[in-house]
Amino acid sequence: YQRRVHGVEVTKYYTDYRHNPVQRIALASKTGHGTNVISGLSVGMESTGVPAMVIGGAVILAFWTGEMSGLKDEQNDPTGGLFGTAIATMGMLSTAVFVLAMDTFGPITDNAGGIVEMSNQSENAAAITDRLDAVGNVTKATTKGYSIGAAGLASFLLFRAFLDIVSEFSDQPLSSINLSTPEVFISGLLGAMLVYLFSTWALAAVSKTAAEVVVEVREQFTDRPGIMTFTEKPDYGKCVALVTSASLREMIKPGLLAVTMPVAVGLMMRFVGSNTGRPLLGVECIASFMMFATATGILMALFQNNAGGAWDNAKKYVETGAHGGKGSEAHKASVTGDTVGDPFKDTSGPSIHVLIKLLATITLVLCPLFLN
Repeated sequence: YQRRVHGVEVTKYYTDYRHNPVQRIALASKTGHGTNVISGLSVGMESTGVPAMVIGGAVILAFWTGEMSGLKDEQNDPTGGLFGTAIATMGMLSTAVFVLAMDTFGPITDNAGGIVEMSNQSENAAAITDRLDAVGNVTKATTKGYSIGAAGLASFLLFRAFLDIVSEFSDQPLSSINLSTPEVFISGLLGAMLVYLFSTWALAAVSKTAAEVVVEVREQFTDRPGIMTFTEKPDYGKCVALVTSASLREMIKPGLLAVTMPVAVGLMMRFVGSNTGRPLLGVECIASFMMFATATGILMALFQNNAGGAWDNAKKYVETGAHGGKGSEAHKASVTGDTVGDPFKDTSGPSIHVLIKLLATITLVLCPLFLN
């Protein structure tokens, strides 16, 4: 519980505009769009430090506490550490209902702001929904941090289960992975690369679809000039259909990548091992692949989630009147930062949580496939 509270406070510090990191981004907006983006990237990268230590501390504390129980298996080997980690993971998941409520708060307030703007409500109403939207950005970033922490703990358990299954099927104990073996190290490198390639395709999907929406909106403004004077209604259905179909179509590539790449690496290294007299090389390589992908994915998700929330709230901070307020050059730059941050915090970052758990599950289920 204490680790969870620390994670919440860290996320709040990096995404709430009452604190220095978001205010730094807003200040950088005064000098242009580029400095806003650079400052947002630096805040996002900085925000990975403390959460990574909190997650690491949670795993170590849970493992050591579990070992103190003295639990042992049939072979008299200590198993209390895994038990303690499992209890810690269940403890985090026990608050899922509360986390879900916090996560849904963000989209609700965001849509409320959109309704206020479209219905020409008073400035006072807009100011209230803007403040609620800023709070919603913090709660969304907090729940995503919670999610990645739970994914890290669960992946550690699944990794240990993977090693146990290998030992059971091969009748050879496998308790550690030798990273000094070239094939094992290369597999780990490919696992880290997978996270970057997956994120690239997710961001590219947003960019491509957003460009199609911009073209459609411009055409509607040309064909229906009365939209801006409220004498004609836009064709909302076209934009909704365009985005919906693109969201399904563009996720095929990242989905196939997440499923096929670990299988391909495991089978390839199994073939190499069978020809070099190393029957466990395939499982060692896929274990390295999973370890590197998990570690890289945790940091990448933290970076993208927190950077996106910080960019969004930097814009909100400028809109409160800071650095010239709405319509100023700082506001224009902050809008650019918010545009960059949206696919970070709403598409690529959250999808990495799923990727981490999916990789652990695939390697666990297909473990016998990688054994000679």
